[in-house]
Amino acid sequence: MLDLPPHAAEVAAEVTALADLPASLKERAEAILDHLRRVIPFQAARIALLDPELRQHDLLACHGYNDRIRAYMTTREDYDEIESLGLHGTTPLHVQDLPVPSEEIRSWMELFRPAGFREGLGIGLVTRDGHQVGLLGLNTDSPAYPSPAACQLVQLLAPTIAYAVDPLRSLTVLARIVRGMTAATVLTMSGGSLPLPGLPTHPLLEADSAVLSAAVAHLGGTPEYATFLAPYERPPAEAGHVRITLLGCEGPPPRHLRAVVAVGAPGNLCGLTGTELEILGALVDGAPTASIAVARGIPVETVERHLERVRIKLAVPDRITASLRAVREGLYVPTELAAVTRS
Repeated sequence: MLDLPPHAAEVAAEVTALADLPASLKERAEAILDHLRRVIPFQAARIALLDPELRQHDLLACHGYNDRIRAYMTTREDYDEIESLGLHGTTPLHVQDLPVPSEEIRSWMELFRPAGFREGLGIGLVTRDGHQVGLLGLNTDSPAYPSPAACQLVQLLAPTIAYAVDPLRSLTVLARIVRGMTAATVLTMSGGSLPLPGLPTHPLLEADSAVLSAAVAHLGGTPEYATFLAPYERPPAEAGHVRITLLGCEGPPPRHLRAVVAVGAPGNLCGLTGTELEILGALVDGAPTASIAVARGIPVETVERHLERVRIKLAVPDRITASLRAVREGLYVPTELAAVTRS
């Protein structure tokens, strides 16, 4: 039988319950620290989210540290030190358990110990499916704490805490609001992608795909939102297209998550053909008729006829209005994707 602190079962039940409450990540993190304080007498604590692209942590909840320590906690130097000491692992480590003596740890000797801390505990926040979310760190003014029983409790709760503050969970909820969504991913600041828990991915959403490159080009509004069409010949495509919807990741950290990119059925295309959707994409980009003709290798007169049919199908008075409606309703194929299709 595990040696746990008094009231550990009650605290564990409360942490498990709040993990699914409709609250922000910060609110969950703050509540978790409040519950832990009931069984672990710590003077300072942080829950930080991992930013693997910048190799830094973003502080989600942080209490009891001075400004110098808080500033250090968001640096790459702190990230590298934590990684080298094994604090991203799933076993809680005291300062006295670290692989090097505390006297050789610069941050401990220059920051934490002068601030009055005499012991600490750190553990990686890793979900049960192996997704690294961040770090839980506690510090005390007594070498007697955190106790071995407290370490046992922290180790048991760490996957639940990771689940509670995992930003990908919130983005999964965001992706599910997209009508007709069949697959989704998260675009990162570097242009890569991450899977969303419980959602399928899609060949068009693989890292370095043309669709993700187009997504980067179409983000930047406030709020960050865009929708367009991508050529695709397999289900859920209709008339050879799927709809791509972009939802910017605004608000809390981590900062390396840029946008949700969802794939779904194209919806009502107003009878527009593939060629007309691509010409609309060029029109959205501001290309003149002559440039569209040269790019597609067709006469200017043919482009004019296509544009007239587009105007009629969209029931708009002119090309400018056609372009505005195309942007608003995502009734176009971006130029970069049209070029991929014709290559």
